[in-house]
Amino acid sequence: MGTTAPHPRRIPMTPAARRALEAAARLFYERGIHAVGVDLIAAEAGVTKKTLYDRFGSKEQIVVEYLADRDERWRAFLAERLDAAGPDPRERVLAVFAATRAWAEESSPKGCSMVNAHAEISDPAHPAHPIITGQKQWMLALFTRLAADLAPERADSLARTLMLLHEGALVAHGLSVFPDPVTHAREQARALLP
Repeated sequence: MGTTAPHPRRIPMTPAARRALEAAARLFYERGIHAVGVDLIAAEAGVTKKTLYDRFGSKEQIVVEYLADRDERWRAFLAERLDAAGPDPRERVLAVFAATRAWAEESSPKGCSMVNAHAEISDPAHPAHPIITGQKQWMLALFTRLAADLAPERADSLARTLMLLHEGALVAHGLSVFPDPVTHAREQARALLP
């Protein structure tokens, strides 16, 4: 399953920091992390650049908070759907894809924020890198646990295949390669499940 990524330093959120983070999240997702400067974030949030630096310390920390917040929201969103799917292992695997489709429609029209961020932040020394890779490691571990309930003798292989279907669907969604790739991936996953 790979090693667990270290947890990055997080900061407490004041109302001004929360406004700045919301503005940064929208801008980073819409325009890209490198294309957005702290001046624009401050202007969009209605705070001063000094306030941003006082609260976050650096643009890198704003990126950490953006990605960590997004990851936390995704995990909570997925947990609700997995709980609603009940105990049947097949339904739980398929619920991951259904949750991904709903999340993509609601929150990710331009594709997975982690995949998009990795296109800009591939340096393992960047403080946000562990969040990006950690989320994908977490997803693989989730698929592995779900696969173990279905086919313990081939859980690792099945989990990797499910992960590839899932991640490929996210990329195809973000690129608008063809209509509804997540539902297509879900149906392919259904065909693989014992």
